[in-house]
Amino acid sequence: MADYNRPLPLPTPETRHFWEGTRDGELRLQRCTACKESYFPPRPFCPACGSRAVEVYKASGKATLYSYIVNHRPRPDFGTEPHSIAVVTLAEGPRMMTNIVDCPQTPEALTLDMPLEVTFEKASDEISLPKFRPAKG
Repeated sequence: MADYNRPLPLPTPETRHFWEGTRDGELRLQRCTACKESYFPPRPFCPACGSRAVEVYKASGKATLYSYIVNHRPRPDFGTEPHSIAVVTLAEGPRMMTNIVDCPQTPEALTLDMPLEVTFEKASDEISLPKFRPAKG
């Protein structure tokens, strides 16, 4: 388990399914059963059509790199190594802010549209943070 020196998310009734999923090694999204739109972050209604007819489902965990920056400033909660702050486009459509791990934190290694896969970093017994790494193969 990582030693986290920063605040962790506090699950709410609207986000509990998401955090239970990450703890169990699953990326869970919501989908509107009326218009079929998938969305993130979790909420009790569809942001596209406003319907409250929504369902939770297990996402594929596949994504592509949409945008990023590399932070080179040391932080007490991240250490002294550079780290990426990224936005990925999930295969199901929504975008998510995250970090890219398991690869050099350089523009040469972090290419836009590169295929990614989710991995989970255990921060506590209840919270695992979804991060993304270059897809294998």
